[in-house]
Amino acid sequence: MSALVCGLDVHRDSTYATILDSNGKIASQGRMNNDKVLSFLASYRIDKIGMESSNQVAPLYRELTRKGYAVSVSYPKKARYIVEAKIKSDRVDSKAIAELVRLDALPQAYMPDQETVMLREKTRRRAFLVRERVRLRVKIKSILTYEGIKPPSDHGLFTERGREWLHSLDLEPVDYTFESSSH
Repeated sequence: MSALVCGLDVHRDSTYATILDSNGKIASQGRMNNDKVLSFLASYRIDKIGMESSNQVAPLYRELTRKGYAVSVSYPKKARYIVEAKIKSDRVDSKAIAELVRLDALPQAYMPDQETVMLREKTRRRAFLVRERVRLRVKIKSILTYEGIKPPSDHGLFTERGREWLHSLDLEPVDYTFESSSH
């Protein structure tokens, strides 16, 4: 039996799969829940798998690569064969993806490894927290300005002594801002 290729049209809850043989003949085709894709593929000798890039493909991509499948993810706008199809359906798209994989013509999109994904998430989280800290500091300064209170000049407003001074003011908006920033 010759090696097979598979095209997956992945959505949030379901995937449409088309498996082609080396001559381009459909060996199998159908829709399934995303949690059934691995068991579906296990009954075939799949050489390569292709899918179009979207937010939904990441979990399935990670699962398939962990299981040892050779998975290619395409950049959607470069996959003209799919974009220019006159009839757009999951069945047509999955077959077009499989055909591009079979012909080794699927335009590749970059898929980061797990370590890169984790570093990116860590960087995003830190950037968010820094923006949030700046927003809260600006809010506290605007409350002080509104109340006509001048911060002490002998130490920074957000040093340990500065925070003690802010709490000693007993200003409800300032205390509330500090409480919301500690959660």
